[in-house]
Formats: sequence, structure tokens, C-alpha cells
Amino acid sequence: MAAWLDPSPNGHGTHTQLGMMPCGWVMHAGIPCPSCGMTTAFAHAADGDMLGSLRAQPAGAVLAFFTACVLVISIWQAISGARLGGFWMDHLGKWFFITFGVIVIMAWVYKILEMKEML
Repeated sequence: MAAWLDPSPNGHGTHTQLGMMPCGWVMHAGIPCPSCGMTTAFAHAADGDMLGSLRAQPAGAVLAFFTACVLVISIWQAISGARLGGFWMDHLGKWFFITFGVIVIMAWVYKILEMKEML
């Protein structure tokens, strides 16, 4: 889906092309939500612009990369019958999810500072 979207030059708001409402957090509180810019990051990543993806939403860029990896692994599993995805899920453990949670929080702070023009 992200491949058909035009990334917003603002770094957020691309989701409105899907018929969604503008972000309520931005409209009412003046700060971005934790996932602000993720659709824009996915749209940039789908266009092959990983730097634009990182600028739009660092956690979204990481998530877009892992989503692409899961796609490749899934296709490989479907063709070969190998159990690659299960291997990784068995060995990721809680640290993977804790690390990704920290990345999301840091990216949220980045988006707040960016939106408040402090960067």
C-alpha cells in the first residue's frame, strides 16, 4: 500500500491519503502521537528513500525495514518450506521488543522536537 502513497513533505500526514482523519494529537494537543510519521516513513521506504524514511519517523524506518525482511523470509518459506521465520521468533526474546520500544520512544521525542522546531 505504501508504494502507492506520495510521502508528505511535512514528515507526517500521509495517512490522510487513505481517507483517515488528520492526527487528533496534533490538532488538539499540538504534539505528534507516538506513531506520527510512520505512514510517511513507509511511503519513503517503499520508494527506496531510506534517508527520507529515517527523517520522517526513525522507528517507522526500522519497522519498514523489518517488514520488508519478513516479506522476503515469508516468500522464501513458501517456496522452500524452510522454517526461517520460526527460528528468528524463537530466538528474538524480550530484548528485541524492549529495544524496539526504546526506539519508538526515542523516535517520538524526535518527532516532538521536530514539530516544535527545536531541531
